[in-house]
Amino acid sequence: MAVTAAGSIAPCLTGLDPANYVPHALHGSDRAYVESNCYLDVIIELLAASGRDPFAMLGGALRVDFEGDQFTFLKPWPEDLELLYGVDIHEMQPYRSLRTQAVEQLATGRTVIVELDAFHLPDTAATSYGREHVKTSVAIEAIDDRGERLRYFHGTGLHELSAGDYRGVFGLDAQPASALPPYLELVRFDAAEQLPDEELRRRATDLTRRHLAARPASNPFGRFGERLSADLPTLLEADPDYYHDYAFATVRMAGAAMELADTHACWLLGSAAAAARADLRRIIDGCKVLSFRLARRRPFSPEAEIAEIAGAWDRAMGALDGLLA
Repeated sequence: MAVTAAGSIAPCLTGLDPANYVPHALHGSDRAYVESNCYLDVIIELLAASGRDPFAMLGGALRVDFEGDQFTFLKPWPEDLELLYGVDIHEMQPYRSLRTQAVEQLATGRTVIVELDAFHLPDTAATSYGREHVKTSVAIEAIDDRGERLRYFHGTGLHELSAGDYRGVFGLDAQPASALPPYLELVRFDAAEQLPDEELRRRATDLTRRHLAARPASNPFGRFGERLSADLPTLLEADPDYYHDYAFATVRMAGAAMELADTHACWLLGSAAAAARADLRRIIDGCKVLSFRLARRRPFSPEAEIAEIAGAWDRAMGALDGLLA
C-alpha cells in the first residue's frame, strides 16, 4: 500500500498531504461530538485514507457500558477490522528505536499506532501542545528521520511536525534512563481486494447482531445515575481539571459512543431504524445537557435527565433487537 506522491515524505503509507487532507464525515463539523477518543479517531481516519468505509465497524458502540467510574473507552474489535477490511492490528515488540521500526514498516505498506506525548503535537495547540504531558494515540503516515519530519493521523485529521517537536516526541534530546518504551501496534493491510458493498453490509450486520446481543445486561445509564448522585458533592468542590476529566470519562464518552451507534444504525438499516435513532439521539442530547449542568458547578438533581436517558437506551436497544432478530 505504500505510495509516493508529489510533496510526500518517503517512506510513507498513502502519500497524502496534510495541507490538502479532508477528514472523514464521522469527524464533520455537524457532529455533536466531532471527536470520540484518540484511538478510535485514528482508526477512522486511517481506514478512510486507505479507501475503506469506517461506517461498517461501528456496531461495537452498542456494547458500551458503565464500568463503575467511567464509560467504556470504545475501540474497534480487532476481529471486526480483519473481517470487514482485511486489516490486522496487533501489539508489536518495541525492541529497536520507534523511528527505525516505523521506517521499516512503512516501506512494506504497513504502519504503526503508537502512544506519543501530546506536549509535542502541534495539532493539540488548543489543549496540550507545549503545556501538558498527555499520552495519545497516533498512526504514522510518513517519516523522514534525516530531515526530522513526521506525518501522522491524530484526532480528526492528518498532521505534520518537525524539528524540535520531532526530537521531543522521540525523546532524542533528553530521554530519562528509566523511561518505558511506548505501547506499539502494527497495522497490516493484508486484504488483496476490498469487499463489495453488499458483502461488507452483510458482514457488518452479522457483527452488529453479535454486539447487540452482548450489550450490558442492565441499563448502564441507570447505574451511572446512581454513581453521579454520589459523586456530585466531590465534583462541585474539586478543581476544574477534575471536572473535565470526570466529564470526559463519563457523559462525553457515552454521548460520543451513542452518536456513533446512531450513525451506524442509519448506515446499516436506513429509515427502518428511525425509532431507534430517535432514542439514541435523546441519549446524545441528554449527555450534552448533563455536561452543561456539570460545567456550571452548581448543585442540581440529575434524576430527571438520567431517567430520560435510561428510558431511551432501553427503547433503542429493544427497537434494534426487533430489526436485527
